[in-house]
Amino acid sequence: MIVTTLVGRLGKDCRVGMAGSTPVCNFTVAVDVGYGERKQTLWWDCALFGKRAESKLPEYLLKGQQVAVSGEPGTREHEGKTYLTLNVNEVTLCGGNTQSGAGNAQSGAGNAPPDDGLAEDIPFNRVAA
Repeated sequence: MIVTTLVGRLGKDCRVGMAGSTPVCNFTVAVDVGYGERKQTLWWDCALFGKRAESKLPEYLLKGQQVAVSGEPGTREHEGKTYLTLNVNEVTLCGGNTQSGAGNAQSGAGNAPPDDGLAEDIPFNRVAA
């Protein structure tokens, strides 16, 4: 099995549904590759199956949210086009959502680590405001 890890942003809010009798959470992740004039965006169709698809996680999988996902890559054909797919094993929320909104649980100071007084002694461990 091949395992691929991607870090990117969600293109739209996730959709939760059923694949037969199994819960599934579908979302797209935009990943930038290359640089300069050769920079392009690859869109990955991601599917998260099982209990995690019906947990609280989908509430945080909103458009603009940066995530790291890993799983088994694949492709699918539809109307003559090839789409990149990822059968997701792990999802990590990486940062705040770029979309502003009062109901966004990922925005604001809630993302800052707790101040335990140790950060002052480690110069490279400072959180930029």
